[in-house]
Amino acid sequence: MHIFTAITYDKTLTTQDLEHFLNIEEGIDALLFRTSMPKNELKKILIQLINQGFPKDKMIIHSDTALLEELNLSRIHFKENVKTAFAYKKSHPEIQVGMSTHSIDTIYTCIDEGLDYVFYGHIFPTPSHPGDTPRSHDEIVEVLNLPIPIYAIGGISEHTISKLEYGFDGICAISFFMNASLKEIKELRRKWLQHA
Repeated sequence: MHIFTAITYDKTLTTQDLEHFLNIEEGIDALLFRTSMPKNELKKILIQLINQGFPKDKMIIHSDTALLEELNLSRIHFKENVKTAFAYKKSHPEIQVGMSTHSIDTIYTCIDEGLDYVFYGHIFPTPSHPGDTPRSHDEIVEVLNLPIPIYAIGGISEHTISKLEYGFDGICAISFFMNASLKEIKELRRKWLQHA
C-alpha cells in the first residue's frame, strides 16, 4: 500500500477549504477531518462536500462516533490511547478504525485490540511538535516490522519524502496536503514510489 492521508488544519473550515479538498481529491486516498469545529457546523460542511462529489469512502471522522454514524461513513480515527477506539472497533468490526501513536507499546495495543492501521510519528521535525525529538531510526525500523499498516506522520513533504524509511504503508500530512496542488501531490507520490 502507498496511502496518502491528508489531514485538515484544526480550524473552522471554509468554502475555500472545500474547493481545495475537491481539487486534490484525485491525489489522496483519505481526508481526516481533525477540527474542533462544533459538530453541527462540521456536519453541514461534510454534507456539502459529499453533495459536491467528494467520495464518502475517503472521509475519516476524528473521534466523533455519532457523527460517523449520522453520515453513514466507514472510517474513524482517534488520538493515542483513547479507549473508545478499542470498544468501538469491537462493536463495529465493519468500520475502519485507526489511531495516532508515538510508541511501540501503543502500536502493540492497537494490534491486540484489532485496529486497522496506525499513524506513527513524528518522523521529521514538524511545526506541530516544536522542540520535540523525532522518532529515532531504530524506533522506526522496529515498528515497521509489526503486523499492522503503519502510516508515517510528521514533517512529510517533497523535501523529506526521499529520506523516509522503506516500509511505511502510507503517509499523512497537514501542511503539505493543505497547501499543495494536485500536481504537487502527484509529484510527491511519484517521488515516494521511486524511493519506496
